[in-house]
Amino acid sequence: MKTMNFLAIDLGAESGRTILGKLDGGRLELSEAHRFPNLPVWLNDKSGQPTLYWDILQLWQNVKEGIARVVHKPDLALSGVGIDTWGVDFGLLDRNGNLIANPVHYRDSRTDGMLEEAFRRMSRREIFELTGIQFLQLNTLYQVLSLVVNRSPSLEAAETLLTLPNLLNYWLTGRMASEFTHATTTQCYDPRLGNWSEPLLAAMQIPRRLFPEIIPPGTVLGPLSNPVAKDIGGTVQVIAPATHDTGSAVAAVPASASGFAWISSGTWSVMGTEIDYPIINQASLENNFTNEGGVGGTFRFSKNIMGLWLLQECRRTWASRGEELSYNDLTVLAQAAPPFGAVIDLDHSEFLKPGDMPARIQEYCQRTGQPVLESKASIARSILEGIALKYRFVLERLEEMAGHRLEPLYIVGGGTQNRLLSQFSADATGRQVITGPVEATATGNILMQAVAVGALGSLEEARTVVRSSFEVSQFEPGNQAPWDAAYERLLSIM
Repeated sequence: MKTMNFLAIDLGAESGRTILGKLDGGRLELSEAHRFPNLPVWLNDKSGQPTLYWDILQLWQNVKEGIARVVHKPDLALSGVGIDTWGVDFGLLDRNGNLIANPVHYRDSRTDGMLEEAFRRMSRREIFELTGIQFLQLNTLYQVLSLVVNRSPSLEAAETLLTLPNLLNYWLTGRMASEFTHATTTQCYDPRLGNWSEPLLAAMQIPRRLFPEIIPPGTVLGPLSNPVAKDIGGTVQVIAPATHDTGSAVAAVPASASGFAWISSGTWSVMGTEIDYPIINQASLENNFTNEGGVGGTFRFSKNIMGLWLLQECRRTWASRGEELSYNDLTVLAQAAPPFGAVIDLDHSEFLKPGDMPARIQEYCQRTGQPVLESKASIARSILEGIALKYRFVLERLEEMAGHRLEPLYIVGGGTQNRLLSQFSADATGRQVITGPVEATATGNILMQAVAVGALGSLEEARTVVRSSFEVSQFEPGNQAPWDAAYERLLSIM
């Protein structure tokens, strides 16, 4: 295999980065080329109502900067560039292909009450039958429904809806398309028909015209458009990997056999298993599981868990008070704190939006009849314990619906750097936990680009490259008795 170079542009809720991947002899080497913050912006309308936006133009500028830093290197032949981002958020384009307004953040309050509004138009069961997607008020479906309900001028003027990686790909190449793994996160896609759900869109009064063609992961979109190439000072072909970040991360799970569970760990945790067809039945509806698109003809049967978001928000709050603590500092404090001071259901709705998270956690403890956590150490530990306990809850539901035990438990992504959380996860679930690679999303992004150009032949071959290229860590479960007791407390609170 000749040496090939690919660039992954990985945009997360806190930051973005470009990662250069060198594929040589069946091994992949990664190096960071560019890193930048991704900070949302509050802006009031004329009535004083605040809206939380993504700063999409700043992201666009950094995407171009990340490509330029690599494409200018005279000794580097770049075979492709691919973008992945979080799911659900989008931009609306007018008939001339111009962006109508800044994309709104999924944590904005415009979706408050939209689940209930949707169920007035079509039953929960019917929506799930058509989409197989879990019900989260942040889903694209409810964001667009809010525009319908409020008679948004933006919606009236819109000709096309592009989720964020597809919007950036359009700006890079001029091609409008919706990549499969991202299309499935919208809750507007019918996985049985393999297309947008027209009955659902009609019931919600959402114009069908908004939704473009759907392309599979591993599609070569084409070269940079002439204006972008001129702006950057070079050109490269743009490839759609799994543009949903979890789809790319799961592609990089270093598994050699089926029957495993996986967790993509970061701001959100997503736990699931890999299946060949969507599971859409009463049990998956009741448990609010989702069937999102994967690579290689697979689906990700999974559920979102409010991962490290609470710890990130606590850290931001403490920093605003002049108490700067790194994630490592918080982990050291957590490790020294007494266990199970309080049990937190991280997925409670009051923890969804930005704000003073330490105060919210203390109020939650008081309301649920638990000791109020006073110290940073006890708050940090309870968050990490809460994540691990929720992993157990979701794993039990997952195994019930899959019909068999899932083992080992692979954890990939940035959250794997927290070894205390990894050990908690093994203890809480009673499973061997295998962690790594840390840069799973960028790795999966790059490997799908390699599949697209024929450098790799399949998902299985890509995962062989992962096993050959990255070290993993293993964690064995310890004493489960205190975790069993804490889990019963969680169930009673839930």
